[in-house]
Amino acid sequence: MSNDWPLYEVFIRSRSGLEHKHVGSLHAADPAMALEHARDVYTRRQEGVSIWVVRSTDILASDPGEADALFEPARDKVYRHPTFYAIPEEVKNL
Repeated sequence: MSNDWPLYEVFIRSRSGLEHKHVGSLHAADPAMALEHARDVYTRRQEGVSIWVVRSTDILASDPGEADALFEPARDKVYRHPTFYAIPEEVKNL
């Protein structure tokens, strides 16, 4: 029964050069089946060029309550912000 199958998160990249975006979840017996089901369910109209499936239990998320401690060191590195770089107009997706 599919309720006993592990849950997979599905990410689709709509075009080359863009990032993968989370589009949903599904149950599957193994990663190959998850990939096939993701293709059938989430790309019926040829919306994507790449599919990622990840077992939900393999995703580790940060605790929102610890956001200040986790992200505070990065706030001191303003040179990492994209405002310091000029991006040519020919570049459509970065």
